[in-house]
Amino acid sequence: MTLLAARSSQHRDLADVARPALRTFFRIAKDWSLSVADQITLLGGIPRSTYFKWKRDGTDALPRDTLERLSYVFGIYKALRILLPDDTLADGWIRRPNTAPPFGGRSALDVMRSGHVTDLYLVRRYLDAERGGWS
Repeated sequence: MTLLAARSSQHRDLADVARPALRTFFRIAKDWSLSVADQITLLGGIPRSTYFKWKRDGTDALPRDTLERLSYVFGIYKALRILLPDDTLADGWIRRPNTAPPFGGRSALDVMRSGHVTDLYLVRRYLDAERGGWS
């Protein structure tokens, strides 16, 4: 396979992921009762017009940074469902203050609101460690 063919294949693969990934994100945002501002931050600080276009129409391509962010959000959501099988408790956890070291008394949502992808990673890593996964 040539480099050009590999890039074309990779682009198609990413396009196949963009729309369902956004649909999943918007369902999680609804479950977590996230504001538009919070959603924009979690998506990487995209312009409001882009947010509303993605929400309305989806997209065939997402930046790698956005895909990474979505991956962390999905992992956080899944880990909460495993740790707290009650949906109300799982969805509310991100808003509750937490004294664990990565949070320092802040909620997971407060940490994630920083806008840095590394903070999404920290929340994900904390939850994975709590459920016995990697740390």
